[in-house]
Amino acid sequence: MRNKVKSKPLSYSIKDSIIEAEQRIRRHVRETPLEYSKMYSRLTGANVYFKLENLQYTGSFKVRGAFSKLLTLSEKQLKRGVVAASSGNHGLAVAYVLHEMNIPGVVFVPEAAPPSQVEKIRDYGVEVQYAGIDTIVSGNYARRYANKHHMEFISPYNDVDVVGGQGTIAIELMHQIDHIDALFVPIGGGALISGIAGYLRTASPDTEVIGCLPENSPVMAESVKAGRVMELDITPTLSNSTNSILERDSITFDMCRALIRDYILVTEEEIKAAMVGFMESQHMLVEGSTGVAIAAFLKRQQQFQNKNVVILACGANIDRETLGLVVCNR
Repeated sequence: MRNKVKSKPLSYSIKDSIIEAEQRIRRHVRETPLEYSKMYSRLTGANVYFKLENLQYTGSFKVRGAFSKLLTLSEKQLKRGVVAASSGNHGLAVAYVLHEMNIPGVVFVPEAAPPSQVEKIRDYGVEVQYAGIDTIVSGNYARRYANKHHMEFISPYNDVDVVGGQGTIAIELMHQIDHIDALFVPIGGGALISGIAGYLRTASPDTEVIGCLPENSPVMAESVKAGRVMELDITPTLSNSTNSILERDSITFDMCRALIRDYILVTEEEIKAAMVGFMESQHMLVEGSTGVAIAAFLKRQQQFQNKNVVILACGANIDRETLGLVVCNR
């Protein structure tokens, strides 16, 4: 799906925000490996690399954005504490940063949040409150709670400092490989791809950054196509972390309109097959979002013969139920 909507230039430099974020967070996060895959390279005829953010602290890239945001807050703001809403990687990342920085905070989760994820958040000594049937309701409740108690709400994507933190992955990539022809990045709320593409736009303008989404949750791609943030009915997907609904004022929508030209949608069967292939060849766990990016690349592999391709392996936090669906129902 090509982005045919005429985009507006961004009113500020994302690259500058990312450079500043990298200076803030560099001693708090891992520089994750860029690993060459012999199997995928042989299979596809491309030179395939995986950026292993599944090896990042808390098992996902989200800790970059959480550190980036919290390290901008004043001492007064930090004492008041912060609020987040997520039963997934964002909630876990914020909890980790709160623990590391000794900051009070609350993470709101939906009533049906997986107990294993809730326990991971609590393991960092962070208060968890249940609110609503889904992340939309719990997110709205968290914002009201933050306003009432004069605390800072930490958005998973709709914040320039969070986008800047996620974009620090691009700085690492530029130190790890001489040239990237194509970079496949899964999209949920869009902070990850916006940050990466925002930096590479000038640092590596020939690199094509491709957005990858499940067919069951194509919100960003359909919104860009329509030229406005869309409210779509989304269905369950193996890629839980990309199962997002965009806020109407999402800064990442404008960023994706300006920065991303191509979007690829993949089916649940394609995601499942890609996850199994990665786990068998690379011998490590990944969640569904990585499967989305791999499946998207495999759909377009003929376009990248002898090209350098990087795929974002952005998380490892797969629950037992989902893992069972992937490996047992093949």
